[in-house]
Amino acid sequence: MTEDLLTHDEQLEHLVDGGDGEGCSALLESLDAPDAVHAVSSLGEDGRARLLTLLDPETAADVVEQMPWPQAVTAVSMLDVTAAAAIVNELPSDKRADMIGALDEDAAAAIVAELAHEDAADVRRLTGYAGDVAGGLMVTEYLEYSVSATIGEVIADLGENAERYADYEIQYGYVTDESGQLVGVLRMRDLLLSPRSRAVRAVMIPSPESVLDTSPLAELVTFFDDHGYFGVPVVDSAGRLCGVVRRSAIEAAVAEDRDGVYRRSQGIVGGEELRSMPILVRSRRRLSWLSVNIVLNIFAASIIAMHQDTLEAVIALAVFLPIISDMSGCSGNQAVAVSMRELTLGVIRPREIGRAVLGELSMGLLNGFVLGLLIGLVALAWKGNPALGLVVGGALMLNTLIAVLVGGSVPLLLKRLGFDPALAAGPILTTVTDMCGFMLVLTFASLALPALTG
Repeated sequence: MTEDLLTHDEQLEHLVDGGDGEGCSALLESLDAPDAVHAVSSLGEDGRARLLTLLDPETAADVVEQMPWPQAVTAVSMLDVTAAAAIVNELPSDKRADMIGALDEDAAAAIVAELAHEDAADVRRLTGYAGDVAGGLMVTEYLEYSVSATIGEVIADLGENAERYADYEIQYGYVTDESGQLVGVLRMRDLLLSPRSRAVRAVMIPSPESVLDTSPLAELVTFFDDHGYFGVPVVDSAGRLCGVVRRSAIEAAVAEDRDGVYRRSQGIVGGEELRSMPILVRSRRRLSWLSVNIVLNIFAASIIAMHQDTLEAVIALAVFLPIISDMSGCSGNQAVAVSMRELTLGVIRPREIGRAVLGELSMGLLNGFVLGLLIGLVALAWKGNPALGLVVGGALMLNTLIAVLVGGSVPLLLKRLGFDPALAAGPILTTVTDMCGFMLVLTFASLALPALTG
């Protein structure tokens, strides 16, 4: 088979097997980002690690940045310390710190020891921040100049370090005083159009906007929503410049947070999962949630067993049981979503359960009445029995009310108790809506049995 007939995945595998680093680099450079990611992901763990050893460190770092993060961490961890350090050193400062933080302690320490003193100190400082604050999201690649410098000195520095600065995302230069405190920003336009002898102080924008290195993600989201900046300087408690956080980093962090919440809500615990990961790891993560959920479902099924005679007498109820359970669950999940969002935005606190309940009460009554009326009319039209309509309609109305009250309050209660609301709220809500729905339908049916069977 000629190489032209091979897919991109097969071409890359062929080049890696043949040890052709230049060919690998040329192929990856010719591919769009999605095709490159797919081709690299198709190699398998050993193939991805070998690919990184064949590429020059700068190109390998670009590949690592494009790869799904679990695959990237695994590939780097499989390399010898020297090769891993060379690649990590080429990553942007925020990714470099993330990689060191994701590796096991011994491997991380060995790689940091291979870095230049300044880079190693930078990594240690960045890994000391939580991942969801400005310090953990910022980069340390930025232009910093003394307030006493001249325009000519700044331009000379740019020329001397042009190759180093080429990878920086430069919008502004940042001006600091003798103690490192941020005192101004320098626009590139003002820099280029000003006389060389003029002082930086004369053309800088004084007292610029900044954020603290401890600012949480929610505050950063609000800041960028209110300002059209591409980035903002990060300062410590003393006002000293320590980095720049980009809008793109905040958007990526928000997307990652949402993905994490969604995965946990669907029972994927323990972090990101890819099908290339070991099967036992994937199975353990899923079963940790599924095994709990099966126990909860047994409780719900026990309600049906307790009313078996009623269900046998009015078999039509079996049609409506899953409808009532599912519709109530949907209503409850809407309430969960609102509570999770309000917790994220900080507009409600975990102790304000009463406020959430009151906010959902009128909604539950209104939506419960509408949904109950609709399902009641369906039952009446199907069987021509008003009692059946009242039973299923009344059950859905009350269960909808219960679902939104539980859905609105459980995330706050779990947060207050120190549990992850995204992980635990779903199973609790499902169990409550199933048990209450089944119990309401079958209890109402038992009370109205003569009218239902007459």
